[in-house]
Amino acid sequence: MRVRLLLAGLTLSFVPLAPFAPFSATALAASVAPAAAENGMVVTAQHLASQVGVQVLERGGNAVDAAVAVGYALAVVYPAAGNLGGGGFMTVQLADGRKTFLDFREKAPLAATANMYLDRSGNVVPGLSTHGHLAVGVPGTVSGLEYARAKYGSMKREALIAPAIRLAEKGFVLDQGDIDMLHTATADFRKDPASGTIFLRRTGEPFQVGDTLVQKDLARTLKAISSKGTAGFYQGSVGAALAKSSKSGGGILTQADLDQYSTRELAPVECDYRGYHVVSAPPPSSGGVIICEMLNILEGYPLKDLGWRSAQSVHYQIEAMRHAYADRNSYLGDPDFVKNPVARLTDKAYAARIRAVINPDRAGVSQDIKPGVEPHEGSNTTHYSIADRWGNAVSVTYTLNDWFGAKVTAAGTGVLLNNEMDDFTAKPGVPNMYGLVQGEANAIAPGKRPLSSMSPTIVTQNGQPVMVVGTPGGSRIITAVLHTMLNVIDYGMTVQEAVDAPRFHQQWLPGVTQVEPFALSPDTQALLVAKGQKLGPPQPANHVAAILIGAPSLGGTPVGKNRFYGANDPRRNTGLALGY
Repeated sequence: MRVRLLLAGLTLSFVPLAPFAPFSATALAASVAPAAAENGMVVTAQHLASQVGVQVLERGGNAVDAAVAVGYALAVVYPAAGNLGGGGFMTVQLADGRKTFLDFREKAPLAATANMYLDRSGNVVPGLSTHGHLAVGVPGTVSGLEYARAKYGSMKREALIAPAIRLAEKGFVLDQGDIDMLHTATADFRKDPASGTIFLRRTGEPFQVGDTLVQKDLARTLKAISSKGTAGFYQGSVGAALAKSSKSGGGILTQADLDQYSTRELAPVECDYRGYHVVSAPPPSSGGVIICEMLNILEGYPLKDLGWRSAQSVHYQIEAMRHAYADRNSYLGDPDFVKNPVARLTDKAYAARIRAVINPDRAGVSQDIKPGVEPHEGSNTTHYSIADRWGNAVSVTYTLNDWFGAKVTAAGTGVLLNNEMDDFTAKPGVPNMYGLVQGEANAIAPGKRPLSSMSPTIVTQNGQPVMVVGTPGGSRIITAVLHTMLNVIDYGMTVQEAVDAPRFHQQWLPGVTQVEPFALSPDTQALLVAKGQKLGPPQPANHVAAILIGAPSLGGTPVGKNRFYGANDPRRNTGLALGY
């Protein structure tokens, strides 16, 4: 008998298996087939942006060109997280085998101080690091996209920004998914006139399905970038407007901050897992380090033989997450300010020592896992994945941090501003908006970039990309990427099945593991609780964007001449996997 369950538009099937039957991807056969294409694939969180990316590939642009065009387009059609006023990361594997990572993360303004969000008693002031101009870090997106285009792209800037200008100037019709996103911030738009003028009707009421969103100010900003490059954003009338808006709103962002911003190019974090090579984000992202640490721990367990979502396999995954996040939250930070113990945290011998203290029959106690004591050393966002016919792969995660960032727009620019300062440690031991409890390594300092969980990742085999994956979701980014990789590598799922499958998340503190509906059966939950695991409800859903190259599943059979298989996460109903 097949039981069908509906979850936010996602159809899952659970087929009772014979006792001790080995796992088969057919146990999750309700997923639709992944999008398939012969020449390239783009997966983003907004269908119009996916179309822009594919059009660039069709015109002969490479994956980096498409990534740049998508980045600008999402700033128009996905204003909750697509942005010019935020920042992010780009992981790149080029057709010739070169691998690189671009860090265009926001920076703390030069006037920032370690205690800027504390009151006179030393307590964190609620909302000060999340709402308004004081929460804003120096934006990096325009710098990052232009750096990528100039060094690794093949098309002219004007051609790549033109689709975004058209979408901003002429507008686009709002679908239900767009409306759902906009309605989450209606009250905030009403408090900020510069935002309300754009994202509310003239009557002050929220937009509805079928309305057209026109963004004339943003179109002018995009035209300035198209004409002058980064100088069109960081200097001139746009830069002056950003600085003026900050000053009038009580912020500390100045023209000097904009003038000194630059993109960093870094070596990615790399590791191996069961015959596959992982290329991911280095600090100031914690993503690549912690993904590799967890994979190294889990490689010592026979996950496939234990069975997908068996109590024992889930227990091991929760404990790997718990130990890895203890390291993430305590030691990692901006490499210009902190010595990150990357080599040790990604060492397989270190993972073996962690495995040695994981009790197979008992949950760890998060409060007892202390950084610095052996074996340990001492949301909203959007992601898109792109692969082209030549063998280039690009994984991009960029962000305003919260939905619509600091909920303020720089007047006259159409640019929504980030609230990335909340990703710093406002006070050691005090949770941020994602519940992360962090340490001194991520303390606020002028010009410093906050620690991130963004994990744009590429998986290769024999030097060729086979998977491109990433997601938004704050602290849950790392575990969502991990689940998707495990589902494909250990359990043989198609890329769409891997993305669809319900997930769980553990981040050391608090000690409760967050579980999506239908991720664990009641019997499995009971076995885990008996081991001492504490299970609770999930945070809002991620939106994973993933591509497999070669076949719908690793080692599977291609469908006709199609080489690219894309999976758009159905948890949010705005995205699209599209190829050509």
